[in-house]
Order: sequence, then structure tokens, then C-alpha cells
Amino acid sequence: MAAQTIAEIILSRHSQKEVCAGDFTLCKVDFAFGQDGTSSIIIDRLKDLKIKSLKTDFSMVIDHNAPSPTPGASLIHKKMRSFADKTHSFLMDIGSGVCHQVIPEAGFATPGGLVLGADSHTCTYGALGCFASGVGSTDLAITLATGKNWFRVPQTIKIFISGRMPRGVFAKDIILFIIGDMKSDGATYKAIEFYGPVIKRLCMDGRFTICNMAVELGAKCAFMPQDEKTFSWLKSNGINISQLESIKAHPSAQYIMKKEYNVSNLEPQVACPHAVDNVAGVSALKNTKIAEAFIGTCTNGRLEDLKIAAKILKARKVKAGMRLIIAPASRKIFLAALKQGIISTLIDAGAAVVAPGCGPCVGTHCGVPADGERIISSANRNFKGRMGNPNAFIYLASPATVAASAIEGRITDPRKYL
Repeated sequence: MAAQTIAEIILSRHSQKEVCAGDFTLCKVDFAFGQDGTSSIIIDRLKDLKIKSLKTDFSMVIDHNAPSPTPGASLIHKKMRSFADKTHSFLMDIGSGVCHQVIPEAGFATPGGLVLGADSHTCTYGALGCFASGVGSTDLAITLATGKNWFRVPQTIKIFISGRMPRGVFAKDIILFIIGDMKSDGATYKAIEFYGPVIKRLCMDGRFTICNMAVELGAKCAFMPQDEKTFSWLKSNGINISQLESIKAHPSAQYIMKKEYNVSNLEPQVACPHAVDNVAGVSALKNTKIAEAFIGTCTNGRLEDLKIAAKILKARKVKAGMRLIIAPASRKIFLAALKQGIISTLIDAGAAVVAPGCGPCVGTHCGVPADGERIISSANRNFKGRMGNPNAFIYLASPATVAASAIEGRITDPRKYL
């Protein structure tokens, strides 16, 4: 057996032959999904192909326009519900949450699995040791029609993160710093394996955050080591872990690049308009006024994210004249935050809490900014028009930085509130 990376191991198993970086191979896909921005095309392509039964387990998630803000979106949702009923597919309807939270919560992404999603941030599930990648709607339809898809086995970059995370620095700051260093094309069509003492100490929410944004480096997929935290997270979500195993790269695996980052002196990071790799330390932006703050998304709408925001906002208020919007990543997270008093703390501070979903991030509803406004967001993208208005300016930061900024109405170092 060759000395393989994690990507090579998983794709070899799913193609039933040994493959290495650069090979083209046909793989059996374990699970596929679409969301309401991509599922309509998937359904149309399957109709064009006259496919009556699906060869891969399939789920659709209504999250980008949830609840529906327009008649057009409502028609798409109706189409999805009808298709799910006819094909006996899984459907996660409005209020369930963001696809990249509810898919792993439901047990569809596990170590060693191969998942394709019609959404670019599918790479999030690499935090569980799953080869997960985003594809177009037509590719997804072909997967459902055949049970398989083709892959060019990616080369792998190994990233080692050392040091100790300073107070006020979180997983989001680490991945923003890496993107700022490597740039948006620094890992195009590569797999990334993350290692080091900082990764070991991260909770699963932080690991999901880092893998989620690997695609902002151009990566095909990303992986975290699977340890007791991984399997504890899976078990806590009702997933049977008895047949699961850790997927580990061979000690002599070949990497196209190795990089190391020591985060001991890192300050909170911010990605400035209009590119995710346009990154600066928070101290360089301290006088930047903002009109809106947003905490949520598949990157940072998890329980630990809401907890840190509530810790900062407890007994404080959102600055008059601006708004803070909160969107929990899933119903499960929303309920946990309610039970722990997190939601009441955020509402008492002046936040508006909306249904779990993608609306504010993707710009369909629940927070579209006005012309010229600056927004600080815990999302993963700040492209022009991303939040629904090409004449607005989006800054990306950790939930801690977003919460602190909401208090002062300008980009603020969260360390003063921790």
C-alpha cells in the first residue's frame, strides 16, 4: 500500500483501487445534497435524463430563502417538496437550519465518507474526516443518476498550527490570517490537512469554521484529525460511532507544500472589502464605522459562537442607530441557545434574532444593507453584492469581534470586553 494522504486514502476506497495525486478516478459517492439555490436545476437535469430512481442517498435543504421572501422562491420550495415526496428523498424544510450544519448533525457526513454537495462550502465536513466537496448542480444530478462521479485526485497541502491562541483570538482569526497569507488561489484544487497543538485544543465548532473557509483558499477539500472530540461530537448528535474509524495519512505521505503558522502573537483579524484575502489586524481598522453587524452562517453560527457573543454583550447594548442580526446555524443550536439563556442575553442587548438559515449572508432577505453602508459579519465571503447590495461594504471577523463592534458602532478589538 502506498504512503497516502487522507484524500488519496478515501478516494482509493471509493474507487476500489489504489490512486494517488493526479490520477483520474471514478468513485462511488456516499451522500449528496442540494439547497434551495441549487436544487431546482438538479431536479430539472434529472428530469432531462429521465431518471426515476436515485442511486445515491440525497437530501435537500431549504435554507437560502427560509422562510420564503418571494413568490419565486416559494415556487422553488414547492418544487423541492414535491420531488422529495416522489423520490422519498430527505427534505430539511424551513427552520431546520443551514445545510452545512444540519447535514453533519443528521449523520450524513462521517470519517472516511465521500459527500458531494451543490454548495461551495461543503468542505466544512472535513472537520469530521470526510472527503466533502462542492460541485455544480449538473454534476450533482449525474451523481444521483449513477451513484458515482469522477475525480482528479488532489495534491495535498499540510498546514501545522503551533503556539497558544491569545485571548480574543479564535478559529476564525486563524483561518483569516492563513487566507491573507496564502491568498484566495493559494490552494486551488488542493486538499488541505490541518495539524498541530492549536488544532488539537480547538473544539469541534472551531474545526468546522476552519474547514468551512478552506474553499476561500481555492481548496477542493480540507481535513482535521479525528480524535475523542470528533467521536464525542458525533455521538452527541445521535450517530452510531461503533463502526467508524479515524482516517490518518501515512507518516511518509507526499505533500505538495508544508506550511507552519505560530499564532501566539496573533491579534484578531478582519477581511476587508471586497476580497476574503484582503486581511488586516483589527488594530488597523479601529476607526471604521459600521451600520450593521451579523452573527450566523455555516462558518460561525454555532453554539460556541453565540456563547462568546452573549458573553461580550451581557449587560451591554448595541449602539443606538445600528443593528445586530443573529441567525443560529440550526434549530438544534437555536434550542440549545434558548435553554442556556444565550438568546435572551442577545435580545436584551438589542439584537434581532431571525430563523436559522442563510438569508442575511447570501443577501436574499433578513438584513440587506443600504447603499454605502459598512457591515461586519461572521460569514465566509465579502464579495461585492454578497449580502444583497453591491453598493455596500462587508468586513469579515470572528463573532467576538462582531459583537464588540456592535457595542461601539465601529470595528472594535474584542479583547477589551473579554
